[in-house]
Amino acid sequence: WGDQASSTGGSEYTSCHSLQESLLSSASGYSNYRGILNWCVVMLVLSNARLFLENLIKYGILVDPIQVISLFLKDPYSWPAPCLVIASNAFIMAALYTERRLSVGTISEATGTFLYFINLSVILCFPAATVLTVTSMTSVGGVFALGVYTIVFLKLYSYMDVNRWCREIRKAKARTLSRSHSCPSVSRANGAAAHALVTYPGNLTHRDMYYFMFAPTLCYELNFPRSSRIRKRFLLRRLFEMVSLTSDFHFRWMVPTIQNSMKPFQDMDFSRMVERLLKLAVPNHFIWLVFFYWFFHSSMNFVAELMQFGDREFYRDWWNSETVTYFWANWNIPVHKWCLRHFYKPMLQRGVNKWVAQTAVFLVSAFFHEYLVSIPLKMFRLWAFMGMMAQIPLAWFVGRFLRGNYGNAAMWMSLIIGQPIAVLMYVHDYYVLHSSQAQGGDVRTPPSV
Repeated sequence: WGDQASSTGGSEYTSCHSLQESLLSSASGYSNYRGILNWCVVMLVLSNARLFLENLIKYGILVDPIQVISLFLKDPYSWPAPCLVIASNAFIMAALYTERRLSVGTISEATGTFLYFINLSVILCFPAATVLTVTSMTSVGGVFALGVYTIVFLKLYSYMDVNRWCREIRKAKARTLSRSHSCPSVSRANGAAAHALVTYPGNLTHRDMYYFMFAPTLCYELNFPRSSRIRKRFLLRRLFEMVSLTSDFHFRWMVPTIQNSMKPFQDMDFSRMVERLLKLAVPNHFIWLVFFYWFFHSSMNFVAELMQFGDREFYRDWWNSETVTYFWANWNIPVHKWCLRHFYKPMLQRGVNKWVAQTAVFLVSAFFHEYLVSIPLKMFRLWAFMGMMAQIPLAWFVGRFLRGNYGNAAMWMSLIIGQPIAVLMYVHDYYVLHSSQAQGGDVRTPPSV
C-alpha cells in the first residue's frame, strides 16, 4: 500500500513503531542519567534550604572557621593534636635511617626487622597513650592524630617490605620482582614527560621518603606513575569542592538532630529507640557520603594533582555492589591495595587458607576501626570492632542468598542502617558516661564532644 501511495503521489507510508524497551527499564541498556542526577542535586539543595534558614535563625553559626584559626594562632600549644602529628617525623626518620644501614650491610636483616618492630609498635602505642593521658586533647583532635599515625604505620610497613624485596633482588641479581613492579628495570613515561628511573638504594633519600609520605597512596614504589603537568583548573575545582563541602551549610541541620538524639536508653521504650535510630540514619548517611566525596575524590585528587601523582584510582563503582565483599574491595582502593599486597597475598603464599586470610583482613580492619574510635572517645565498648566482624556473616548471607538488585539493596541497607546502630551505641555510651561525671549540672544537657 505504501508503494502504491508513493507512486500515485500520496503521502509515503513509514512505520513509527519498533521493538524496544522503555528507557527506565534495565533491559534498555540506557545509562545517561545526567539530567536525573542534576534534578537530585537541585532537589537536595531546595529541600535543605528551609532547614538551613530555620537552624540559622534558631541556633546561629555553629562552626566559625575564623575563630578556630585565630585560636590556634594565638595559643598553638593548647592544640596537642598538631604537635603530636609533627612528632611523627621522628618515626619516619627512624625508618629511613634503618633502611640506609640495611642497604650498606651495617646491620643484619634480623636487627633491621627488630628495629622496625619497635618503631611500628611505638607508632601505634605512643599516640594512643598521649590521647588517653593529655586532658586537653579533644575527641576530634584525637581522631585526627590517630588517623595520621595509622597512615604513617601502613606506609612505613609498605616501605619496609618493598625495600626488603629490593635487597632480595640485588642479592639474587634478578632483573624483575615477581611479587610486584616496585623495582622496574625499564624507565616509564607518562604522557609527554619521562621521569628518571630510581633504583635501589638510590631511593633512600629524604625527598623520596617525604614524597611517599604525602602521596595519596599506602603502597610504596621506587617509581610512581607521574602526570606530565599540573592542571590549574582541575586543581582549583577540587579546592573549591573541599572548601564548600566543609562549610557550615552541610552540617547546620544535622548537628541539632544529633544533639537531640543524645538520651539514655532507659528513658526510651523499644519503639522510641527504633525511631531514634531512624532519625540518626539520614544525617549519619549524609555525613558519610559527604566525607567520601570530600576525601576520596576532592582531597585525594587535589593532593595527587599537586604532586603529579598519576594513579588516581582511589575508588571504584562501590555503589553498584551486589555483594558486601565487592563493596569493601572497591570503596577504599588505597587500603584495599595495601591489604592485598602486604597482608592477604603473603598469607596465601605461606599456605594459609583463603577463607582464614579473608577473615584475618577483616580482623585487622576491625582493630583499626576500634582503635580510631574508642581511644579518642576514651571509652572501650567494641561496637566498631563487632560491627566490622559482623560483615563476615553478612557477606556470606548476601553472597549466598541475594543476587543482583537485592544484593545491592542489602549493601545500601547495611550502610544506611548498620552504621547508625554503631553511632547510636557510641553516642548513648558517651552521653551516659559524661552525664554521670557531670557535677552540679543538668544531666539532660548533651555533653560537648
